[in-house]
Amino acid sequence: MILGQNQYGKAENRIVRITREGSTHHIKDLNVSVALTGDMTDVHLSGSNANVLTTDTTKNTVFAFAKEHGIASAEEFGILLARHFVTGQPTIHSARIRIEEYAWERIETPGPKRHSFVREGRETRTAQIRFDGTDWEIVSGLKDLTVLNSTDSEFTGYVKDRYTTLPETRDRVLATQVHARWRHSTHEADWDSSYRQAREHLLAAFADTYSLSLQQTLHRMGSRVLENGPGIEEIRLSLPNRHHFLVDLEPFGLKNDNEVYYAADRPYGLIEATILRDGAEARIPVDMTNL
Repeated sequence: MILGQNQYGKAENRIVRITREGSTHHIKDLNVSVALTGDMTDVHLSGSNANVLTTDTTKNTVFAFAKEHGIASAEEFGILLARHFVTGQPTIHSARIRIEEYAWERIETPGPKRHSFVREGRETRTAQIRFDGTDWEIVSGLKDLTVLNSTDSEFTGYVKDRYTTLPETRDRVLATQVHARWRHSTHEADWDSSYRQAREHLLAAFADTYSLSLQQTLHRMGSRVLENGPGIEEIRLSLPNRHHFLVDLEPFGLKNDNEVYYAADRPYGLIEATILRDGAEARIPVDMTNL
């Protein structure tokens, strides 16, 4: 038997870092997963742990680094961890750090105290950092960014067969929950600014596009991020179509003039695609759950 690809680490280390600047406090709320690869044949074949850095140690490192280095951004924190694991242990050849970041909004109150927060009901920011001692791969992203256009969307002219029942429409609600990942060409950037700009362009493209299909909208969203983000090589989007169907009110003697909808959560159309800069290589997995 031949040992194939393998990795190990500590998954989902939930860490909250509070920075205190007098009466003003700041929160970084992360979920960090570490996966390491290297000279791990012996531990699999004979049970020897001589080359193993324990998963408990990787957990401790995450918390210690939050204290020693702070958390400037999800990407920067992941870069620090990946570099540490690969350069600090000769038996570790590469590291993958996955991070989710959860946003908190400050509750503004009278007086000088600024230490109260409410969890924002918005998207989750994501980052994945890979380092093998030489090459970096930084993939930023977001998930669960829910958006809706109440008009300026239609769906007509599609293929029909004996099983087609969906009527064509010139005016429909278009709603989706954006899952996006974009890969950077460098491991040095203003990560927070880059994230904000990518998010803004995703939203602007969704709002500005008169949609003939969700595929067209997806392409415009990804293209706009690349057009305005020179350090981004590739973006992949996964857009579930959150269908809104007009409710039949005729049995009640009422006319439904595009006013009352039934929001269906499943089944749903799932539209996915990668948009690349000219000359770029596709590296983000087609199935983004494998990131």
